[in-house]
Amino acid sequence: MIPVIALVGRPNVGKSTLFNRLTKTRDALVANYPGLTRDRKYGEGEMFGRRYMLIDTGGITGEEEGIDSAMAAQSMLAVDEADAVLFIVDSRDGLTPVDRHLATYLREKGRLVYLVANKIDGVNSDVAIAEFYELGFQEVFPTTATHGRGVRHLMETVLEPFPELEEVVQADIQRRIKIAVVGRPNVGKSTLVNRMLGEDRVIVFDLPGTTRDSIYIDYERDGKSYTLIDTAGIRRRKNVSHTVEKFSIVKTLQAIDDANVVVLLIDAHEGLVDQDMHLMGTAIESGRALVVAINKWDGLDVDAKARIKTELQRRLRFVEFADIHFISALHGTGVGHLYRSIEKAYASATDKLGTNRLTRILQDAVIEHQPPLVRGRRIKLRYAHAGGQNPPLIVIHGNQTADVPSHYTRYLEKVFRKALDLQGTPIKIEFRSGENPFAGKKNQLTTRQLAKKRRLMKHVKKKK
Repeated sequence: MIPVIALVGRPNVGKSTLFNRLTKTRDALVANYPGLTRDRKYGEGEMFGRRYMLIDTGGITGEEEGIDSAMAAQSMLAVDEADAVLFIVDSRDGLTPVDRHLATYLREKGRLVYLVANKIDGVNSDVAIAEFYELGFQEVFPTTATHGRGVRHLMETVLEPFPELEEVVQADIQRRIKIAVVGRPNVGKSTLVNRMLGEDRVIVFDLPGTTRDSIYIDYERDGKSYTLIDTAGIRRRKNVSHTVEKFSIVKTLQAIDDANVVVLLIDAHEGLVDQDMHLMGTAIESGRALVVAINKWDGLDVDAKARIKTELQRRLRFVEFADIHFISALHGTGVGHLYRSIEKAYASATDKLGTNRLTRILQDAVIEHQPPLVRGRRIKLRYAHAGGQNPPLIVIHGNQTADVPSHYTRYLEKVFRKALDLQGTPIKIEFRSGENPFAGKKNQLTTRQLAKKRRLMKHVKKKK
């Protein structure tokens, strides 16, 4: 197992910036705003030929109440999971009572703890870190996470106790399905994630906007590997004012693009609203497989359930390929059935499609319903082949394909979906026209034709 390293400290001391530096990504949200990271966030990094797992945590103030207390609990769980802890303090703020409290707590945990004095740029590092020796750690590591100053020396020391890992190449790497759980704020996304995981892995609090970042969680179920992505709730653009929430929207859209399957969670008590339709459209435009889950279903009466089912049937005709589940994330009702639809959607989205089979389906479709005439000529569609997966991309070759009308494209999509039994995933069709080798060369003669013409001209001259 690769070592697990947790980043712990007060809010706004630079934990997420260091996380991004050590993972060489921009996966953690970074802004000059305290309390930005609320859940544990995992990422992998490599330095000096050694791999490691990082956990970014929410800042701890020692005065947490409500949601902040849940955030602090998540940070403490990260310490329990870690092999080593980077205890980060702000050299510009100096030593604070919260730093003292955290130092005592970490020593009691018995973990390898490295004291990191961040933000030393522009100051005398020896002076800036002097007071932090009061905390009783053997060494203080001065760093500037934004520029990378001191980071390599820090990690060289941190990784030294752990043995180098040999790279194991597996001939058959088990697939891992990425599942993004998306929806408007407060529809129960984090509750559903915890229910699917079987543990309180992400913060659940009765307050809209609890999850500000996209949290990636690897796990196994029934011998199969998954990655769950808990995303921030997206509201209407006119209701988005805070910069941090705008960051969260970007991360959610990235999570949709990164996922194999999107589970769209809808609040049964509020019904299907325009923002749900927008999220659904975003997932389909991204080509992601889709499963729809109607949450809080157990709290409705019979009439309300009938009304919502009628509305879904009317408004979701454009996503007839997606399975719809009626669940209670809080109590677990129907949650287990989501996996069946997720597996089915993933298999359809990543199925390998043969050229012979696709061409045969295309030919049968053309015989059943021919393409229309364009400027007196019939559009000809000759053969088809696979152009990509997740979503399935079918490339069709022929003549005048630029003139294929949208209604005929939709007809072909339905034919391919039914013939291939593709469920839970959109299909994309791309048309390509064959090039005419004589296009643009009507007035040009071949070498043989020119030679023949010269011989004829010489013969005519001799006769004269």
